[in-house]
Amino acid sequence: MIKSMTGFGRCEILEGNRKITVEMKSVNHRYLDVSIKMPKKLNFFEAAIRNELKNYIQRGKVDVFISYEDFSESNVSVKYNREVAAAYLQYLNQMAQEFGMENDVKVSSLSRYPEVFSMEEQTVDEEELWKALQRVLKGAAEEFVASRIREGENLKNDLLAKLDGMTEHVDFISGRAPGIVEEYRQKLYDKVKELLEDSKVDESRLLTEVTIFADKVCVDEEIVRLRSHIQATKNALIEGGSIGRKLDFIAQEMNREANTTLSKVTDLEIGNRGIELKTEIEKIREQIQNIE
Repeated sequence: MIKSMTGFGRCEILEGNRKITVEMKSVNHRYLDVSIKMPKKLNFFEAAIRNELKNYIQRGKVDVFISYEDFSESNVSVKYNREVAAAYLQYLNQMAQEFGMENDVKVSSLSRYPEVFSMEEQTVDEEELWKALQRVLKGAAEEFVASRIREGENLKNDLLAKLDGMTEHVDFISGRAPGIVEEYRQKLYDKVKELLEDSKVDESRLLTEVTIFADKVCVDEEIVRLRSHIQATKNALIEGGSIGRKLDFIAQEMNREANTTLSKVTDLEIGNRGIELKTEIEKIREQIQNIE
């Protein structure tokens, strides 16, 4: 099977007082480029998240969105910083003595001084949190891969149909090419005969000219290579796997052979078929860019 580089996956779990949601989406890219957006609380797991995703993705620009909600009422606590309060009180007493003033500080006013009381988040069991996050990642990644496979199957069918169309063009060029030489020979013979009128036509000289022409317009090698490239592309699509880069290279070679064919032939019908062939190759190259 082959995979498209376009995909989407989502998974959410709600267990206890915790809800974790993971969404993934991707477009085509030459390499694997993963962008992760998540709460600071989960930054510790970024490397582990990237390693986990590599088990499912080889290529593509992937955006991952992770949200985390903790509904627990006891996830934060109030911390009393005695040392800080004592330091404030010490300096306040010192100020009262130095300036001969009454120290009228009360507990309620002292408690409002910075850092006397602070909110402290409860320690999270990182191992337990990672197990939960890993489950959600796996669920989103599996749905993500499934969507890529579905799209990949559509791409494969479309490409196979286009390759069949290319084969028809190649067959036409292959069948038409020999006739060009014979038509040229006949035209040349008629022209020479017309010019020489009653004189005898030099058959050996005529044969030499036709041979030179035939060598210039011969596209046998190009046809053989085009057929080989078409078959190699079909085989790769059927075998599946991460074949995007391989197919891109083959498509470049097909385009090269089509250009060479067009540069050699002078026949209008073959020229038109050659243009159609190049058009199909370009469509195939565009589709291949979406294969992982």
